[in-house]
Amino acid sequence: MKTRRTVFAAFLAAVVAATTAGAAETYTFDKAHSDVGFQIRHLVSKVRGRFTEYDGTILVDKARPEASSVQLTIKAASIDTGNAKRDEDLRSANFFEVEKYPEITFQSTRITPKGGDRYDVTGTLTMHGATKEVTLPVSFLGFAKMGPMDKAGFETSITLNRKDYGIVWNRPLDVGGTILGDDVLVSINVEANKKQPPSPAAGE
Repeated sequence: MKTRRTVFAAFLAAVVAATTAGAAETYTFDKAHSDVGFQIRHLVSKVRGRFTEYDGTILVDKARPEASSVQLTIKAASIDTGNAKRDEDLRSANFFEVEKYPEITFQSTRITPKGGDRYDVTGTLTMHGATKEVTLPVSFLGFAKMGPMDKAGFETSITLNRKDYGIVWNRPLDVGGTILGDDVLVSINVEANKKQPPSPAAGE
């Protein structure tokens, strides 16, 4: 009986050790060193903008990257193109309808390693009341340490058709064509901080 208990205890310890070794670590977006931007054609040039309010969490499994995950929430009203009148229009019913649809969200469902530091991150993107599956081609930029803080870097860009999300406003031009393009290039650059364990309470 003692031998069986010893074997079981050893097995349990091995399972716990394996689970701990592959446990995911939580990283949160460092918004002072990250950005969520976009650009769209306007006539013969491009208008660029960004969202200034967002939160993102990445669960990083270093042993099994395919078991990692990412979640991002963007406040639609934080859109900023450097022009107050244009931003007000973008928040209106012509475009994002931010009072009705206050958030843009992405939740990963699977991660596929593509070789090197490249990964396809597939998930659901919800914007303007529409939810679509998209795949983000993500580049991992590495881990770093700054003082006591562990950091990780990622970047991705993807072209979305705004009409897929019900954002269809446009204006025809006298010479043909429209004032705005349908394709929007979205670029996300992330520097993320590893979540630190809580400090022990005094006296512990």
